[in-house]
Amino acid sequence: MMKLLPILLCVLLCNLPLAIGENAKPNILFIAIDDLNDYISPLDNQAGVKTPNFDRLARRSVTFANAHCAAPVCHASRVSMMTGVHPVTSGLYNNLFKAHGPRWRHESPALTDAVVLSQHFRNHGYHAAGGGKIFHTLQWTPGDSQNDPDAWDDYRGDPLDPISADWPRPKRIPDAKAGLTPGRPLGGRYQLFGAKPLQVPDEQTGDHMVVDWAAEQLAAKRDKPLFLAVGLFRPHIPFEVPQKYFDMHPLKDVTLPTVLDNDLDDARVPERQSWHRWVVKNKQWRKFMQGYLASISYTDHQLGRLLDALDASPIKDNTIVVLWSDHGFHIGEKDNWEKFCLWDQTTRVPLFIHVPEQVAGGGSPDGQSTRQPATLTDIYPTLCELAGLPIPPQCDGESLVPQIKDPSQPRNRLSLTSYAFGDAAVPSHAVSDPRYRLIRYDDGFEELYDLKTDPHEFTNLATDPAMAQIKARLAQGFPQQVAPRRRIPLDSPYNRKP
Repeated sequence: MMKLLPILLCVLLCNLPLAIGENAKPNILFIAIDDLNDYISPLDNQAGVKTPNFDRLARRSVTFANAHCAAPVCHASRVSMMTGVHPVTSGLYNNLFKAHGPRWRHESPALTDAVVLSQHFRNHGYHAAGGGKIFHTLQWTPGDSQNDPDAWDDYRGDPLDPISADWPRPKRIPDAKAGLTPGRPLGGRYQLFGAKPLQVPDEQTGDHMVVDWAAEQLAAKRDKPLFLAVGLFRPHIPFEVPQKYFDMHPLKDVTLPTVLDNDLDDARVPERQSWHRWVVKNKQWRKFMQGYLASISYTDHQLGRLLDALDASPIKDNTIVVLWSDHGFHIGEKDNWEKFCLWDQTTRVPLFIHVPEQVAGGGSPDGQSTRQPATLTDIYPTLCELAGLPIPPQCDGESLVPQIKDPSQPRNRLSLTSYAFGDAAVPSHAVSDPRYRLIRYDDGFEELYDLKTDPHEFTNLATDPAMAQIKARLAQGFPQQVAPRRRIPLDSPYNRKP
């Protein structure tokens, strides 16, 4: 027996790398969802929403119920998330289209040498793989992507055209023939602002194929820890998913959002009010809500498949899971559609973080929720701290590890979202603490809301003398200096050619 001990010891030592060697670093499953708001059941639980897999994720993670995007548009939000550089530093407050590559490096001098999150993990021994929409791209703009191919070891398909070929379109009826008035936003024969079932199985839809690919990545044997970014495009417009998800939300049962007739009397009129007028005039509101809810149910199903793949993988017990959306979304609230505003409905995002027990001194207290404010730029330094990586000096955010360990621990920092309206050269800003939200527009107009008593932001308290101290305290969260608004650099080699 004594002679067998050295052999047994050798066998054990040979297997130790799986536990304490290079693979002892936690794996990262980084899930990005496009245009998903707070309707899901772990957050506001909009009537009729069916999201059992988001509930499942909430039970196995900490829910940041007061998390906000850094900018309420896809491009600016995703660049800030993937670099950790807030728009007030970079000047990227808006969408900038027609790029083929990481043009954001030329759009802002603060981003020229910024290290992408996946590249940072790659530089520290990780295998970095990505698929779907991580940087900004659209279903209907082939080759218009601001992804950085050099930030990945592996990317599903073409990193500069990652989703356009994946999505079939339904047969469409011209608006005039359907009895709809002219002027549909993003209209014409493509009807990109619309809701219609796809008559194809899940397997022929983009997000399903991305999850298939991600499952293969999770199951693969590697000699490095894995950073896996999975970008799901739905529920982004057009609201087109297979028929069965529409069947989950019969039109007669669809509940429209709570609205107030004179809601905008004390608030800024949104840029997308004309969209709302067209929807209401043509009696499409309930139909479009049905499409959005169907798209959420489709996304929930894909999330469930992804969690199943993780649970079946050899790395299930040593994987940090982060799920986020790039911004909130309006379905007619405050006469607005999509985003492009600074209200809570626009900027509040789902954010879930799970940390395994062996990471960061005990992992996350799963199943708990926190109203402590967070901004998506906090994710980069959070993941660095959890993985034991240095935090690059470019990062503007602060680690959320204290709130992951103890969701009740107060946070002194407010959330910060910035956006440049219209053709404004300077941005407007919004900040939130656990209860209140203050917006200051570029012309000085302010909106203050008590989200505890007024979650729909119907009553602007900014001129109420009784709220002066609260407003002054929140106003300290506005930046003193901000970068000017950046425009498309005409001489960038990443400009997409016609």
